[in-house]
Amino acid sequence: MKQHTSRAFAQELEQLREMVLRMGGHVETAIAEAMRALVERDPDLARKCIGEDHAVNKMEVDIDELCVSILARRQPAAEDLRLLISGLKTSTDLERIGDLTVNMCERTLDLLEVPPLKPLIDLPRMAELAGGMLSDALNAYVKGDAELAQEVCIRDDLVDRLNEQVFRELITYIMEDPHTISQALALMMISRYLERIADHATNIAEMVIYQVKGRDIRHMRVGEEHAGKPV
Repeated sequence: MKQHTSRAFAQELEQLREMVLRMGGHVETAIAEAMRALVERDPDLARKCIGEDHAVNKMEVDIDELCVSILARRQPAAEDLRLLISGLKTSTDLERIGDLTVNMCERTLDLLEVPPLKPLIDLPRMAELAGGMLSDALNAYVKGDAELAQEVCIRDDLVDRLNEQVFRELITYIMEDPHTISQALALMMISRYLERIADHATNIAEMVIYQVKGRDIRHMRVGEEHAGKPV
């Protein structure tokens, strides 16, 4: 009977991993589609992305319910407990990323009402970096790979620097022509949303390190953990 229970528990944990990965895949697609809607000035794609956010919300609720059920029935300890906590927190970060893609699409719809301000170079690069961070963070979660998770944390600095670069460039546009303020502010907000997406990917990666190592590094300085120091 004990062996049967143990096997059922392992299946439930695997189900949790699959649900988190499925939710993550949906959010990864949302990031890519939100950026494509901006670059291609496609209002239909932007509205489609906004309309699909409810699916992400439903996935978060389903993951929460599974985790609570497992906690109540199995009373897990040690790494199994950390896996459940990591799954709960990861689903929360994924839901917030989904919200940020909705915000991106709403700003895109605003921008489509006016002529383009400038060629989009840094924003697509930010989306690519943030999406890659999320993909690797999810892979680290599924595989329990703390080294890959640490690499994700380090890459957050690249997105931060691009966000600062976009801000400085757009401020220049505003100073040279105050009539560009609405377009510039919308692009700044999209840049900020992408920077926040990267932050949430970093949160997921940090939870992987907690899951595997039992160490919470969320509030440590970058030099203590992220900048090459072993976890």
